[in-house]
Amino acid sequence: MDSLAMIAQWPVPNASAGVVRADGTVAGSYGTLQRSYPLASVTKPLAAYAVLVAWEEGVFELDDPAGPEGATVRHLLAHASGLAFDAPKVMAAPGTRRIYSNSGFEALGEALAKAAGIPFAEYARQAVLEPLGMADTTLDGSPAADGVSTVADLLKFAAEVQAPRLLHPSTVATATSVAFPGLKGVLPGYGRQDPNDWGLGFEIRAAKSPHWTGALSSPATFGHFGQSGTFLWIDPAAGAACVALTDRPFGEWALPLWPRLTDAVLSELRAAG
Repeated sequence: MDSLAMIAQWPVPNASAGVVRADGTVAGSYGTLQRSYPLASVTKPLAAYAVLVAWEEGVFELDDPAGPEGATVRHLLAHASGLAFDAPKVMAAPGTRRIYSNSGFEALGEALAKAAGIPFAEYARQAVLEPLGMADTTLDGSPAADGVSTVADLLKFAAEVQAPRLLHPSTVATATSVAFPGLKGVLPGYGRQDPNDWGLGFEIRAAKSPHWTGALSSPATFGHFGQSGTFLWIDPAAGAACVALTDRPFGEWALPLWPRLTDAVLSELRAAG
């Protein structure tokens, strides 16, 4: 795709990117797809997928208690548990505010490990990474932010989410629909959003403004971005997903460039039919 060539002008030392269609066809790429990058919060969709596999396998139920009192696995996945951003401190009652929480995903990892009887990273490897052939991806450390991967591997994951094989399509539909509708909250890097819509491990674009996706992105677009300068979005209306990984932390530089790239990619996809 010619649009991905725009990344050559980004003020980053290294970048890799790719676009994959819903049928698994890689529509374009940029840079070295096998280069490893820290994912930061793009770790969360991978972690969430492992949790959802665990649910389908009967390891636990989404509405089982987990995290702070009154919270469930579902609350933790949807950043609705009331836990603080980066500390196991309760800031609100479950289901009343959207508080983006690394602590919540760490509590998820602990809940899965306890229920399954094996470490979270090992469960995720067996349940998600190995079946998808994501040999260059690791989820060691925090399930909120310590993943390492490549564009090549994340394109496999994005293809899976668009045409699920590891999960039932209805599970993915639930994960990518709004959980606990109407909750207000802050989208890190972009300010307060009302509502601040999330699914289960995936942020939902909806009508958020400002946002890291583009003006042409459909409201149904979902995905995640990371503070390490990474993003993954899936736009069902376009029938495609885009992954971009860099080694420059997210900041002011990304605010105009990420939406500009997204709109160029979507325009090119539309033109191609």
